[in-house]
Amino acid sequence: MLRIIFSYLLAGLLFLFSAVAGATPNEIKIGTLYASSGPFAAISMPVYLGLKIWVSQENAAGGVMVKPYGKRIPIKLIAYDDQSNTATAATLYNQLITQDKVDLLISDSGSVLTAMAIPLAKEHKMLLFDTTGTGGTFFTGDNQYIVLMSDPVSTVWPKYVGQFLTKEGPRLGIKRVAILYATNDYTSTQANTVRSMIKDSKAPLTIVYDKGVPTSTSNYTVLINGMRATQPDAVVQMGYPDNDVAFLRDLHESGTHFKWVFDIYPGLETDHLLKTAGVDAMKYVYSYVTSSAYQYKAESGMSLPEFHAAWDKAYPNSKVAFGFNSVAGYTTGLILQNTLAATKSMKQLDLREAVFSLSGKLKTLDGTFELNEHGAQIGEITPLGQLVPDGKGGLKFNIVYPSNLANAKPVYPSPAN
Repeated sequence: MLRIIFSYLLAGLLFLFSAVAGATPNEIKIGTLYASSGPFAAISMPVYLGLKIWVSQENAAGGVMVKPYGKRIPIKLIAYDDQSNTATAATLYNQLITQDKVDLLISDSGSVLTAMAIPLAKEHKMLLFDTTGTGGTFFTGDNQYIVLMSDPVSTVWPKYVGQFLTKEGPRLGIKRVAILYATNDYTSTQANTVRSMIKDSKAPLTIVYDKGVPTSTSNYTVLINGMRATQPDAVVQMGYPDNDVAFLRDLHESGTHFKWVFDIYPGLETDHLLKTAGVDAMKYVYSYVTSSAYQYKAESGMSLPEFHAAWDKAYPNSKVAFGFNSVAGYTTGLILQNTLAATKSMKQLDLREAVFSLSGKLKTLDGTFELNEHGAQIGEITPLGQLVPDGKGGLKFNIVYPSNLANAKPVYPSPAN
């Protein structure tokens, strides 16, 4: 009888072991999109290449540690080129979910291409790891299937721009403000925030020009002339890289001089803007000082110098410029890594719970990862900087706000070139 009982117990244990072993996957499938061409290539390709560095490093260590299985499991990265086309992106996101059946879904860079993934992810109850799609309308109480990885939501991002204008601006003599923005979720939300901060403050500021233009705008000459007629003391221009390049080029070539100019991408993709807009067009421009230029103390993953060295080694002849989006792609990988190490299962809402368990605790080269209750990023806020001549024919960033991070005073009014 004892032998029979023992044999049954042994068979049961063997069955249980084989069931657990059989449930352990041979790979973790991560799906994403990238744009190798089109208007979003300049922000998409750095994210994709940064993510690939993380994948390579984890696979070199035997794979990513996945808590439910108690072991490292190799990563299979499934990536398709959407060519900056929203319809193509929607089709490919659907393919990743329904045909490739990926375990983790990562959006392409930016709000325009991320927007195509949000309804699909929600419909299929698939958690969307949103790299840099910061549109404020993306994060709502009725959608549990999105979390923002690598930069703050658009309603938070321009916090220091608005504070500088309302608190420091009047002391400098700034009274009249012009706002020009591309009408997409990313830049419209930021423009709305700056506008609201000015209107809600008690600062003696007046918005004398406020205009939205299509994201496809490539010539700003007429817009600049119209703005100049309002005689602004400060100009806030918000667009994607192609918008910023066109605006800065047209501003420089027209000979128009504004005393204070803010643009987004001179800070996010500095090398790319230097090559396309040029040094002279970017002198004394204000922008976000991102984690590709400001070194945070990383407690998970590589430091900024280490990552930059890894980038240069991985892509020695690449035409893709190193910048914030390079860091964003790698940061997304680090968050996935920590999520998989903390999750109790591979179920999508368990993954969400694991991501939220990192909020306020995870510190990477991109700063402190922190989410609000809807999955929007409220950490990783960038200080405000000004690009000034470095004395060697190039430019450097001076951090001018907030005061606890500032290393220089703003140059206002900016000298005319």
